[in-house]
Amino acid sequence: MADGAAPSLKSRVSEAEWRTRVDLAALYRLVALQGWDDMIFTHISARVPGPETHFLINPYGFYFDEITASSLVKVDLDGNVVQETTNFINPAGFTIHSAVHAAREDAHFVIHLHTDAGVGVAAQKNGLLPISQNACLLQHQVAYHGYEGLALNHDERERLVADLGDKPLMLLRNHGTLAVGRTAAEAWIGIYFLEKACKQQVAALSAGPDQVLIAPDAAQAETKEQGKAIGFVAGLAWPGALRQLDRRLPGYDV
Repeated sequence: MADGAAPSLKSRVSEAEWRTRVDLAALYRLVALQGWDDMIFTHISARVPGPETHFLINPYGFYFDEITASSLVKVDLDGNVVQETTNFINPAGFTIHSAVHAAREDAHFVIHLHTDAGVGVAAQKNGLLPISQNACLLQHQVAYHGYEGLALNHDERERLVADLGDKPLMLLRNHGTLAVGRTAAEAWIGIYFLEKACKQQVAALSAGPDQVLIAPDAAQAETKEQGKAIGFVAGLAWPGALRQLDRRLPGYDV
């Protein structure tokens, strides 16, 4: 039974890999703090610094609030485990992550979630609507990918990355949300704003579509430009996110 315990790998990996492991474990714990986890399902991954195309992902069977830097599993692009460990991964879950990591040089961290609000908006025909400030900031940064069932078919990877293009965010139709970042901070702030926008849209539409205000065109255009500063905001928010973890859910960095 997985219990979150794992021997420390800090002295057995490079400093760069350890830093990536700590940041990735922090992302898992932050998702759990927000209540965005889905038991042992969904995934967050990170590219391992170095010449090899290796990635880190959660061990199958662990809850997000028990993930640690040392418990993360290192795999190659095909999902083969390339480190000594008694844990294994969910191959279906890694299909999405391997596709994005392989196609995007800037995809150092990839977050994929199945929240109620995220799936709710992903299942709405019009997708993300410009009815909240968060949505207006992100609307032009969100791609869409049609639902093809459980991600077991590796052929889907080509279609998924084509739909993603160069955008940092995606709504996977009938499925969930996805964020890509050059850093853990960028991926975190992207998924945070996207999930907030989805939750706000579900709440607003509860009054009925005829009662919802679409933001004025001029305001949408202005907010689109303002949304380009999301990377700067990420750098400000990430240290505070780690401090929050240290207070409320410590132990990820071991």
